[in-house]
Amino acid sequence: MTDRHDFDLLVIGGGSAGVRCARMAAQRGAKVALVEAAALGGTCVNVGCIPKKLYSYAAGYGEGFVESAGYGWEGPPPSFNWDKLKQARAAEIRRLNGVYGNLLKAAGVTVIEGWAKLDGPHHVVVDKKRHSARHIVLATGGMPHVPDVAGREHAITSEQMFDLAPFPKRLAVVGGGYIACEMASIFHALGAEVTLLQRGGALLAGFDGEVRRFIASEMGKAGIEIKLNWAVEGITRHADGSFCVTSDSHGSICEADVVLYATGRKPLTAGLGLEEVGVKLDAQGAVVVDGDYRSSVQSVYAIGDISSSKQLTPVALAEAMALVDTLFGDGKRKVDYEYIPTAVFTHPNIGTVGRTEEQARSDFDREDIEIYRADFRSLRHTLSGSQERCFVKLVVQKSSDRVLGLHMVGPDAGEIVQGFAVAMRAGATKALFDTTIGVHPTLAEEFVTLREPAVDD
Repeated sequence: MTDRHDFDLLVIGGGSAGVRCARMAAQRGAKVALVEAAALGGTCVNVGCIPKKLYSYAAGYGEGFVESAGYGWEGPPPSFNWDKLKQARAAEIRRLNGVYGNLLKAAGVTVIEGWAKLDGPHHVVVDKKRHSARHIVLATGGMPHVPDVAGREHAITSEQMFDLAPFPKRLAVVGGGYIACEMASIFHALGAEVTLLQRGGALLAGFDGEVRRFIASEMGKAGIEIKLNWAVEGITRHADGSFCVTSDSHGSICEADVVLYATGRKPLTAGLGLEEVGVKLDAQGAVVVDGDYRSSVQSVYAIGDISSSKQLTPVALAEAMALVDTLFGDGKRKVDYEYIPTAVFTHPNIGTVGRTEEQARSDFDREDIEIYRADFRSLRHTLSGSQERCFVKLVVQKSSDRVLGLHMVGPDAGEIVQGFAVAMRAGATKALFDTTIGVHPTLAEEFVTLREPAVDD
């Protein structure tokens, strides 16, 4: 199949998209190579989804110890050992790195260690050695973006948060997206004093407006100090190693032991030789691709965070599967981007699928949209002493009765929304929700007991 090339497929990047693409292509009989300069697994496994969720679990135990008193558990809560958590996390990540390596080896993929750079439409150079491939796939993902503010060298990104030494007593988080909110929630629950600094007037741009306001209220109620419309002017370091973050819009300051910048990510395209061979990038630096993930160079493709507007690990995996089917299958597999469920691991969690209320009113006749919602205290917290509340919401098109959006803030929201996502992709209507028997007593049953549409206020 290789003809005159060394490989049928050469994948640059050993993250979720790259490993899945290389492995599936090799299983279909292609001769495949994968180039990676760091640990296998990419952002998700090493410094993203997996360690973040592990730390979120750790934070949840801290909250649970406090709440258990309401259920009769007595005595002092156990102390938190930050170093032990870091060691346990690192061991698990090493195990996953090995799993990825074994999967590639079992599939017959040649793993090349080093930094890859394109040297033509069919050639890649790694450590001065030139390799050729019929198809080249870019799957290098993204990296944190820190804007050019004075003292930016004093800030760290989410990728350094998992190995901080020592544990910060005071943490300043700059940003208002999902990474910023997750890190603020996690480290606050682990014991840090957290201040969230957001230059805009609300958190979580792109999420449903009511969800954004609700989670901000819950985070603030838990003890996270949220400063909105707070633009950072600069960061200075004190003699004792702590930092002062100053605002150009308020003339105020925020003192912290660690300053985390979580202001977005950008595609990792620098240093790959893309523009030299004619691969077009958009204004954000992402690779421009067509519906089959092909770039402006016929033999070069891009999947995952380097090209997709939906920067989620499951999306990257789906794109990898679709591309393999295009190159080595019947080409029938496509990715449907309309109803993609997602979760934000704040405390409490956010789960969402489909349109926000704002999107629905923009995409359809405003008067054709009906909202169902509930805001309540969960059964668990009737005894725990916690004042945490939950929020559920359905966005419905009246004329078709179809549920266009489903949103939740509460414990295990991601787990709950995943199941509803299947129904929504199948075109579930509000009537179907209404005639579905709920599991009692659960949070999830609230979605099938919403009867009265909300009155806009």
